[in-house]
Amino acid sequence: MTQTDPSDMSQGGIAFAKLMAAIEAGDFQPGDRLREVEVAERLGLSRTPIREALRRLEAENIIEHRPRIGAVIRTLSRTEVVELYEMRLVLERTAAQMAAKHAMQAEVDALVTINKKIAQASDTPSKAAAINQQFHRAIYLAARNRFLLESARGLNNALLLLGPTTLADAERIKTVVAQHADIIDAISAGNIEAAGAAAEAHLQTSLRHRLSVMTS
Repeated sequence: MTQTDPSDMSQGGIAFAKLMAAIEAGDFQPGDRLREVEVAERLGLSRTPIREALRRLEAENIIEHRPRIGAVIRTLSRTEVVELYEMRLVLERTAAQMAAKHAMQAEVDALVTINKKIAQASDTPSKAAAINQQFHRAIYLAARNRFLLESARGLNNALLLLGPTTLADAERIKTVVAQHADIIDAISAGNIEAAGAAAEAHLQTSLRHRLSVMTS
């Protein structure tokens, strides 16, 4: 994944990148109101680029303007969450299958290392969630298909709207790490069918956990 050099960005672009990073890190959550002054102070920027960033976030359907409230980070409905996971399942099953065809041993080794780091971060949910994202990106990269990668990137904004990570306890992380290991084993063996099945099982488990959190 490539990152934009801040020196090549406008002030509005810098504000947008910082705000996106803050949302991804969980500093701002779905349902939070984004007041220009408060966001500007928090990110150390002036209000003008923040205003530009908020307009861009609205255009990309990350925030919405509510009467008498202002800019608010969107909250996905239960139906939207299910639809999002349906798309993730299709893409990640395909990514795992293609990784089983194309991944080099070094990439498999990298997946093993990343998975170990997730296990080691069991006491820090936000860190575990960030490493978990690295794991899934690594599978997409190992799939060797730029169009699949672009399709996955298209879901990024929606993924930001899922809210707090579900990797909130050691038992949940243990399950995730075990399912990741199944995916890695299938990719390493070049077993296309097993890789796809393991990825699908993982996403189904994630969806069930996400829905249970939403109703609790």
